Amino acid sequence: MASTPPPSFSTNWIPAKSWTHFVAGGLGGMCGAIVTSPFDVVKTRLQSNMFRHSLAHDRAPHHLATPRPHLATASSSSNTPSFRPRMPAGAHPAHTAAQVAHTSRNILWAFYDTALLIRSIHKYEGSAALFKGLGPTLVGVVPARSINFFTYGNGKQIIANKFNNGIEDTWVFLTAGALAGIVTSTATNPIWVVKTRLQLSASQSQPFTSSLACIRHILAHEGIPGLYKGLSASYLGCAESTIQWTLYENFKSSVRGRGGATEWLGMLGAAGAAKMIASLITYPHEVVRTRLRQPIENGRVKYRGLIQTFTVVIREEGVRSLYGGLSAHLLRVVPNAAVMYSIYEGLLAWYGVS
Repeated sequence: MASTPPPSFSTNWIPAKSWTHFVAGGLGGMCGAIVTSPFDVVKTRLQSNMFRHSLAHDRAPHHLATPRPHLATASSSSNTPSFRPRMPAGAHPAHTAAQVAHTSRNILWAFYDTALLIRSIHKYEGSAALFKGLGPTLVGVVPARSINFFTYGNGKQIIANKFNNGIEDTWVFLTAGALAGIVTSTATNPIWVVKTRLQLSASQSQPFTSSLACIRHILAHEGIPGLYKGLSASYLGCAESTIQWTLYENFKSSVRGRGGATEWLGMLGAAGAAKMIASLITYPHEVVRTRLRQPIENGRVKYRGLIQTFTVVIREEGVRSLYGGLSAHLLRVVPNAAVMYSIYEGLLAWYGVS
């Protein structure tokens, strides 16, 4: 009687060519980050309270303008004339700066602030300042997107095959998206802390000259925990990634199979729409995360934790401040998502990965 061979461990649930998700996600993230870098710089500054006085000055009417707060950069000097943009139609010259700031709270003024800050950064700090933090952004984006797309792309297949009879549905997308967000946030948080500090360093008397100088400063003054500031807000932000992936998968299914330009444009629209909706729902965590990561103000740590930061921002600046930089954020992330996901899907199709 022939002996029965020992049972072998089945690996048929392991996704084929799983590495393609890692490569495609990293390449897509890199291209998207380069294209939209100026909006990332503006978003970070609008989220922070460290540039509020500078922006309020630039909004003020010509005859009420006071000396603009000095930004310590190579391209600015004490005798540089202040940039005073033309006021939008309808702005009365008798308005005070406070009244103008109040008026700016509507959505049209939010986009005006974005354009205003881009022009101001270019004028006072040079065009290179619009790409501040791009180094650590790319260092962060490539592994972050690679990890996120790898974890999600393979995770949804593993979860479906092992726990849902091979069916990919909404709860599979939600579970894989949450897992991908947690893994990515934990692995890359120090990189985003450095990026945020570099983008805000123009408000300091001695701006950081490199990512390495920024890391050394953080370790010397705050220790290793300083590199993990904002991690709690990042975990809260995993909800955005989860919502985005779930919406994208459902939107994508409605255009898949149409073929040609229609399907391609549908994929772009699905990626952009999913990101926009997810961002609008979860945006306040972005502001809180930036506040937690920004440099120490006046020798003290103002923002110390997730709940405490929410409380301080709302008490001192109002609920609207939790949406600071939203316009710049949307101008950045919607096209970023479209570029990133189109490259990702294109490479998966190239390698024959579903």
